Amino acid sequence: MSDIENSLDPDPPIWAIFGDLMTGMVGVFVLLLVWALGFQLELSQSLKQEVAKREAEQQRRQALEQALAAPLAQGRITFEQGRIGISGSVLFALNSDELQDDGRALLESLIAPLQLYLNENQQMLMVSGFTDALPIQQGNLNFSDNWELSAQRALTVTRTLIEAGMPANLVFAAAFGDQQPVATNDDSEGRARNRRVEMAPVPRTNAEAGAG
Repeated sequence: MSDIENSLDPDPPIWAIFGDLMTGMVGVFVLLLVWALGFQLELSQSLKQEVAKREAEQQRRQALEQALAAPLAQGRITFEQGRIGISGSVLFALNSDELQDDGRALLESLIAPLQLYLNENQQMLMVSGFTDALPIQQGNLNFSDNWELSAQRALTVTRTLIEAGMPANLVFAAAFGDQQPVATNDDSEGRARNRRVEMAPVPRTNAEAGAG
């Protein structure tokens, strides 16, 4: 009787156990494959976003350079790494914050292309004043040092832009004194290059971008 029972209820065949094992391994492999494909897709999307971001930045710079083509060709301004540079001698006399007529005309000619660029790219304009390293001449009662002179020049340019039509919420002033020279201060040519005003587009805050 026991022989009959054994014949009716045999042990599971080895191939069935092996099949279950292989099914489990295939399932794990599929899960790993899905994870790998998802990670690869996410990485590809991140790379595409980064490339698009860099291309957009490059396009913004090219658009600004095109808008400033005329004054660039005339040598009245420089444009490097997204910054517009204007020589201090074009805008101001030595140790003065009073804007010269040629400098005022130049600033007014830049307002329209700058404002268009800033609005299209949700940016605002930082106006920065710089000086050479020579101390303020004795007898000049208007400024105590180069920091004060650079600040007042930046404010003069900022106010001029606003008075000529630039929205006040799109421009602000900053002062750097003699702390960021672009040339040596050991000769007159280098000092003339360091006496400058720069204008650089910078991102707006969320509130400012929404208001624009």
